[in-house]
Amino acid sequence: MMKVAYTGWTWITSHEPEAAKHLLEQSFRECKFLGYDYVENFAFIRDYYAEDPQELVQLAKDCGVNLCNLYGHFTFDVEKSLETAKQQIDFLAEIGGKWYNCQNGGFGDDGPSERPTNPEMVDKMCEITNRLGEYAKEKGITVCFHPHYGTCVFSQSDIDYFAAHTNPEYVSFCLDTAHTTLAGICPVELIHQYGSRIAYMHLKDVDTYALSKAEGPQKMGSFRALGHGTVNFPAVKAALEEEGFDGVLCVELDRPEVCNFHSAEVSRIYIRDVLGL
Repeated sequence: MMKVAYTGWTWITSHEPEAAKHLLEQSFRECKFLGYDYVENFAFIRDYYAEDPQELVQLAKDCGVNLCNLYGHFTFDVEKSLETAKQQIDFLAEIGGKWYNCQNGGFGDDGPSERPTNPEMVDKMCEITNRLGEYAKEKGITVCFHPHYGTCVFSQSDIDYFAAHTNPEYVSFCLDTAHTTLAGICPVELIHQYGSRIAYMHLKDVDTYALSKAEGPQKMGSFRALGHGTVNFPAVKAALEEEGFDGVLCVELDRPEVCNFHSAEVSRIYIRDVLGL
């Protein structure tokens, strides 16, 4: 049975530790109220609980949610990225998480957000994830790489190159229905292509009319709560079932249309009424 989750990083609008902890608790309680038993957040929350991971474990328990995934970002500095990610993996293992989502953090300059496949850039992501995946597997954690707009692993050719140069034993995918759509890829077809390597899913909808009018990073402004766009989620669910996927479907919305609670509620109703989960 697939599990339903929501990612709560959008609640955290302050990086002052006590304020951030309060906002994290708010995300846990609101997600639980709406019927999300599983939650995800950015790996930077480790910074607030590194000295006492059990404080976070107790918070999740008190709120009735399972913090199953942390999400990290890699630069093109392989060794530095690995050092940070291993600390996050250690923390994730200590709090009982099972998945670690990760992506390239972007190009870091003012150049175009969409570029031809650059093997030298993608090779660095492959090295980081291959080495990290082996490290994480020993701790019972699955590394899930997330193709993402504005990064070196986004297009079909990027994804294919990355898949061919990473070890399936250590590196899985987190596919995202919206970023896939922005890349001009049918999510259903990509699921069937890489079904055996998908360990986690991100769900968000896309207003394809708004997308057609947007340029550059503004394209991510076309993301919507589930049912407010044109992604065929029943077909996505069916494809995942055909591929034997029984993991987590995690809803994420970078820019809530009204507020975090409203967007999470709209998507939860859709998942319940349309997807039957």
